[in-house]
Amino acid sequence: MNLEPVTRTARLVLASGSPRRLALLQQIGVEPDALLPTDLDETPGRNESPRKLAARLAIEKSRVGARTARSRGELGNAYVIGADTVVCVNRRILPKCETVEQAEECLRLLSGRTHRVYTGVAVIDPAGRERSRLVEARLRFKRLSSKEISAYLASREWRGKAGGYAIQGIAGAFVVKLVGSYTAVVGLPLQETMALLDGLGYPAHVFWAASAEAKV
Repeated sequence: MNLEPVTRTARLVLASGSPRRLALLQQIGVEPDALLPTDLDETPGRNESPRKLAARLAIEKSRVGARTARSRGELGNAYVIGADTVVCVNRRILPKCETVEQAEECLRLLSGRTHRVYTGVAVIDPAGRERSRLVEARLRFKRLSSKEISAYLASREWRGKAGGYAIQGIAGAFVVKLVGSYTAVVGLPLQETMALLDGLGYPAHVFWAASAEAKV
């Protein structure tokens, strides 16, 4: 079967400006043709659960990204990925921290206890078909000392991060136990993302071979 024509025509949009999500896609040999960050109100609905919030925002981001892509001629036939990550303690949704006070409150709440991370991912194909997945991970933090909290806050690594931390950074030293997908906690569950792309006909595996040939 000749996949070369598909390789040349299939395009991909990541509806996010997150360098973490971009790096994760690149890790599995997938290079988006464009990044189209979305500007959505991420406020939870009344009585909306953390898992429903993550699933809803992922789909909404993919839809906004698809509308933007369709308005651009060169991206009119693109596949679009949207994703969202929600950190919670029980049903309490933690913010994407923008102030040191928010970050400190999150760290003290997470210290010594288990919390959950929900990441939704959605893909829309050129024909407008939608597919989505929701991935849950459970993490336990060590009990953090005041010295550790102060040092982490000084690093400013918490800025813009759900729950005030990034597992792939310094806060990886806080994690005692992780049950579930590490890449989902970072921001994009790779196994599920690849399954969605593959199911909708995006030829990601073709690019693996092309990448290998380029390195020869």
